[in-house]
Amino acid sequence: MSAFDVAIVGAGPAGASAALAARRAGASVLLLDRADFPRDKACGDGIAPHAVEVLAGLGVADAVDGYAPVPVLRLVGPGGEEVARPLPRPAYTVPRKVFDARLVAAAVAAGADLRRHTVRRLEERGDRVVVDGEFSVGALVGADGAGSVVRRTLGFAPNPDGHLAIAIRGYAPARPKVEQLIVTSGDGWPAYAWSFPIGDGRANIGYGEVLRGQPLTRAHLLDRMAALLPGLDPTAATGLRAHHLPLSTRRPPAGRGRMVLAGDALSLINPFTGEGIFYAVLSGALAGEAAAAGGHVADRYTAALRRRLGRHFRHSRAAAWLGGRRRMVDGAVRAAARDARVFATLAELGLGEGLLDAYTLVRIGLAAR
Repeated sequence: MSAFDVAIVGAGPAGASAALAARRAGASVLLLDRADFPRDKACGDGIAPHAVEVLAGLGVADAVDGYAPVPVLRLVGPGGEEVARPLPRPAYTVPRKVFDARLVAAAVAAGADLRRHTVRRLEERGDRVVVDGEFSVGALVGADGAGSVVRRTLGFAPNPDGHLAIAIRGYAPARPKVEQLIVTSGDGWPAYAWSFPIGDGRANIGYGEVLRGQPLTRAHLLDRMAALLPGLDPTAATGLRAHHLPLSTRRPPAGRGRMVLAGDALSLINPFTGEGIFYAVLSGALAGEAAAAGGHVADRYTAALRRRLGRHFRHSRAAAWLGGRRRMVDGAVRAAARDARVFATLAELGLGEGLLDAYTLVRIGLAAR
C-alpha cells in the first residue's frame, strides 16, 4: 500500500484547503476525488470576502482573479420589504467549475498527490487508516460533501428534515444592476430565490427551500424560482441542477480518532443564508492543520473549530430560529433599510463568522412591530 501522512477525501473547497494547510505543515498529502477537474458543482457560486482571506493565508492569491467584485446586496423580505446597500466588503460570483479547479491546482502545486478515486471502504488499523486496501494514512479528512462516505463510516446520521434544504441552480442572462439579489418567499418559508451576476453577461440563479417532511419536485423548485425572479424564463436557463444543503443547525461530531469531517460533510451550511464556501475553506484549513499534527486529530480539530466558530454557530442558530418567523424577517429587512449598522451585522452573520448584538436585536424587534 502507498503510505501518506494525510488523506483527504473530496477535492472541493474544503478538501483543497485541507490539502494546502497540511502541506504547509510539512505533511505528505493524498487528495482523492471521484471526478476529474475542472468539473461543475451545483452551488450559488457566491464567494464571500472572508473565504478569499482564508485562501490568501493558504497561499492562493488567484481564487477570484478575473471576476469583478459585486458591491451591493439587495434583499427582499417575504412581505415585500426591501433593502439594497453596499456590502461591508464586496463579494464575488465565480463558477465552481473555475473556482474549485484553481484551488485543486494550488494544492497540487504545493505538493499534494491528486488521484481520481472513488472511496468505498475505510478501516482503522492501529495508528493508521486504510483506504480501500490501497492507501495507508496517519489521518484522514472527509470533505466529500452532503452524501459523505466518511461521515457514514463514522456512524453519524445524515441531517433530518428541518435541518436540510434543497436548491436548484442554473444560469441565465444577468439583470442590469450589478448586485446580489435575494428574494425571500412567503410560501414554503424558509425559502428564497437568488440571482448573482458573474460579470460575463450571465447570472447564477436558483431557488432553495428547507425540507419539511415532504419531497419537493424539480417542477416545484422551478415554479417558485420563476415566481420570485420576475422576467426569468426557467425553460431558457442552462445548467439546471439540484443539490442538498445540510444546515449547521444539526452538525454531527467533528470526527473521531484520526478521521475528521469538513465542509458540507460536517453540515457546515449557514442556516441564515445557505452560504457554505467560507465554512468549507475555513474548516478545511483547520482540519488539514490538525491532521498534519497527527495524534488525537479529532480532539485537536474539534477544539480549533470551537475556538474559531463556536460563538458564531450559536448566533447563526439563533438567527435561523428567529428567521423561522416571517414577521421577524420582514422586521430585519426593514431595520437594515433604516440602519447601515444593522445591515452590516446581518451581512457578517450570513457571509462570515459574525455575531448578533443587542443593538441589532433591538432594532429588528422594534421594526417587526
